[in-house]
Amino acid sequence: MNSKKNPDNPLDEYVRIEVIPDGQHLVESMFRHRYRQAAPDFPHHVVVFCRSVTGQWLPAAYMHATDLGDFLLGGGACVDDRVVRQLSRESRNAIAKAGGLYLHALRWAIAYFSPHYAAIFGYCGDRLAERIDLSAGFVHTVHANLLVYFTRELTDAEKNRLIEDANKIGPF
Repeated sequence: MNSKKNPDNPLDEYVRIEVIPDGQHLVESMFRHRYRQAAPDFPHHVVVFCRSVTGQWLPAAYMHATDLGDFLLGGGACVDDRVVRQLSRESRNAIAKAGGLYLHALRWAIAYFSPHYAAIFGYCGDRLAERIDLSAGFVHTVHANLLVYFTRELTDAEKNRLIEDANKIGPF
């Protein structure tokens, strides 16, 4: 991975984010550690790599996005504290100052996927994750735990249709 620093992104020196087509093998240990089940085996795998003190790029955070045509379901977010402990103090401080790996990855994923989908949904029962989602621009829907980020201007009818379509899926 290229470690050239981008002045617009203070984390570039420490963090890289990629969509990996078959990324479940990279995040399996992290996902099992967090959720006690296998990582999804279908796209899209958003993998956050962090540079360890040895210079090795390690998968440190993850989120999954499921394509449902005109909207995306986001879920399975996790940060591997075992990897974070292998980072330098300097990189941990920079990550914390930027709001953490999950917020950084979420903002990246919003920018990456927004041109292709009218909305991105999250189903969130965790209060810390909900706070981070809201700070990234997600909003509550009328349905418990269902959050949405609209990527473009839509009519109220279109917003409501997307919300109801996402809600029909149930927890994801």
